Amino acid sequence: MAARAGAVALVSGLAAASVLSGAGTALADGTPQTQGGATATINGLKVYGQAVIHENGADLPVSAGLFEMSVDGGGTLQTYCVDLHNPTQRDARYQETSWSGTSLGGNKDAGRIRWILQNSYPQVNDLAALARQAGASGLTEQDAAAGTQVAIWRYSDRAKVDAVDPQAEKLADYLERSARDVAEPQASLTLDPSAVSGRPGDLLGPVTVHTNARGVTVTPPADAATSGVRIIDKTGKVMTSAKDGSRLYFDIPEDATDGSAQLTVQASTTVPVGRAFASESRSQTQILAGSSESTVSATASATWAAEGAIPAVSARTDCAKGGVDVTAVNKGDRPFTFELMGAEHTVPAGATRTVTVPLQEDHPYDFTITGPNGFNRRFTGVLDCKTQGTVTTKTTQTLSEPTPLTVPGTTDNDLAATGGSAITPLIAGVAIGLVVIGGAALVILRNRETEQTD
Repeated sequence: MAARAGAVALVSGLAAASVLSGAGTALADGTPQTQGGATATINGLKVYGQAVIHENGADLPVSAGLFEMSVDGGGTLQTYCVDLHNPTQRDARYQETSWSGTSLGGNKDAGRIRWILQNSYPQVNDLAALARQAGASGLTEQDAAAGTQVAIWRYSDRAKVDAVDPQAEKLADYLERSARDVAEPQASLTLDPSAVSGRPGDLLGPVTVHTNARGVTVTPPADAATSGVRIIDKTGKVMTSAKDGSRLYFDIPEDATDGSAQLTVQASTTVPVGRAFASESRSQTQILAGSSESTVSATASATWAAEGAIPAVSARTDCAKGGVDVTAVNKGDRPFTFELMGAEHTVPAGATRTVTVPLQEDHPYDFTITGPNGFNRRFTGVLDCKTQGTVTTKTTQTLSEPTPLTVPGTTDNDLAATGGSAITPLIAGVAIGLVVIGGAALVILRNRETEQTD
């Protein structure tokens, strides 16, 4: 019989999930699971100009332009914001992710945003040529960054926003008018699936490498020398490197005790323009505009047992469903029973089941799924699927150390960040029509009243 291994708890108003299954001891992995790719820390707004948000007859100034991120392991990213109503937090950590895990997943114009990125600054660094295309008399880097960000906001947030500089505004109008639908870019590096399971003596997998890098290095489990676990291809060759499309297998010794292991792949590559970056600190979602050669990585785990339930569990944000899809695969000979959000779910032997965990917008989640033989998988993040009405004074003030709004005369190391309609009542009490809350500059939906003139 299955025994309860844990109970559901609440973390920041969201579910912390535990699993019901048999007892046992083996390797456990409590490290948060990610989709792979680049992981980076935001450094600040580096190249920017000024824009004005129009809301309810008020004009609200905000800085608009390129952010810079430092990649873990080496590399630099340039990004624009696609999440106007959330604040940008100082030193927030970001993870490369698919559009489906962000507000872009439900945005029919996400492909137009990618077109803008491909056809404007910094991908197009010939500013004279860009100005001619836009019908502008000239563009500085600051104008180009501001105009590009304004055009993106019009599609990402349906914002009524204008660039202050007339030439930047011409660029924004040109980009908005010219944008065409472009497909979502390939991930820089992922492994699919990210979790497999089976019996000792079997090949567990395959785990397929998806990457735009020329090649990746393959690192076997840390205890491979003593456990005997190898990472091989279908011919039995030990894999120390791989490429896009390579299929990797965990080779588990027949006499191995019940347990688990993890492999890592890593590469150096440029991250494709248009990839989304989401933060676990509810810092506003970013979209990639440029990348140096950067370090990217991904992991996959394997679980094995001689008998009983043998689970492999993965999770992925699904903004269309407003939650996280938890997929459980059971390669064992007994049912795998677990609990999520107070509901019990059972995966029959040899079957797969996906359960969607509904989550509250803009709040962090942290849940752990445990199972037989010490099985343990932790999933963390923030559901950030909407671009309107999600910021409140309370939630903003609980975030990281405040960062002032970047306005003319301040240093460019400050982050321009935004709040939402939930704090609109505060605006009336501020003479300049701007509130700085939790380090975030208030940004509201665009409501252009008149066309900007030269």
